[in-house]
Amino acid sequence: MANWRRITGTAGLVVGATVAGAGAVVAAERIAVNRLRGRAGPAGEAFGSLRGLELTVLAEDGVPLHVEINGPDTAAMTIIFCHGYTLNQDCWHFQRRDLADHRLVFWDQRDHGRSGRSAAGSGSIGQLGTDLKAVIDATAPGAGPVVLVGHSMGGMTIMALAGQYPGLFGTKVAGAVLISTAARGLDSGSPWMPAPIRPALARALPAVLSGAAKGKRAILVERGRRVSTDLAFLTTRLIGFGDGDVSPDTVAFLEQMIRDTPIEVVARFGEALLACDMRDSLPVLGTVPATVVVGEKDRLIAARLGIELAAEIPGAQLVWAPGAGHALILERPDLVNRAITELVARVAGGGLPQSA
Repeated sequence: MANWRRITGTAGLVVGATVAGAGAVVAAERIAVNRLRGRAGPAGEAFGSLRGLELTVLAEDGVPLHVEINGPDTAAMTIIFCHGYTLNQDCWHFQRRDLADHRLVFWDQRDHGRSGRSAAGSGSIGQLGTDLKAVIDATAPGAGPVVLVGHSMGGMTIMALAGQYPGLFGTKVAGAVLISTAARGLDSGSPWMPAPIRPALARALPAVLSGAAKGKRAILVERGRRVSTDLAFLTTRLIGFGDGDVSPDTVAFLEQMIRDTPIEVVARFGEALLACDMRDSLPVLGTVPATVVVGEKDRLIAARLGIELAAEIPGAQLVWAPGAGHALILERPDLVNRAITELVARVAGGGLPQSA
């Protein structure tokens, strides 16, 4: 018979080592978070406080879309901003703050932010394109042209619009800026995943997300998201930003938007993004001036996909952001704002299109 004391002693060592290891990880995590949070941030930056004239736009299926308008109604054109996956219109903080001379339209995509929820089981990139058409019709009626700006999933929303309503481009839509986005290839996995198992993880991700969003599991996952603040902060810092300095307030702002997105929405649109292929719409985007902005260290959407996107849109300009990550609109707002204003100048210099 095995010596019970030896077995229990060995078990104790394993448990002790596990607890000690977990404690060491937690301690290291807290040290890292404290170090990052201790960095100075931009003075007086009240993230999420900027607001505009509120408007509710009903989508084709009746989902209410929350829209806000800033800037002068007398502006020659309107710039419409489409935010990314698990975010909301507040992510455009620096664009709303610094481009105030233009007429700006911000909206929360369905199931995100202050917009309404889709019917159970629905939610697709195609629907987002149709929603964008409704926003354009409501906020920029008449002959005035619009420039579309999309980050991540928001860029795919613009591609979906191009595929569904090609006649808008060159008439109503005068130009597009696509930031940290891709037309395909997300099913191959993101750069943050370990390369040897990246394809397997990408294939398993939809099932994992779907399982986590159902029943009691969803409740447990939401509770875990609320309490795992340090881990969420570090994960957001790693995946959202490059290797340069970024203020802890900026990281926390991004992390809070992600945390506020229900896990069911995370699962639904995560699956839609993995199945996304918008390459057929790219020739339509090439009929207007287009700019593609790519972060060198984007760990969510591989930089090679952004470069490929720019190459496949006829005449598109590529703006390269050395050392920057996925959340370019928060990490490098000056670069992003310059890309937008230069695109607007190109559109204006070429003559504004007139709606049919």
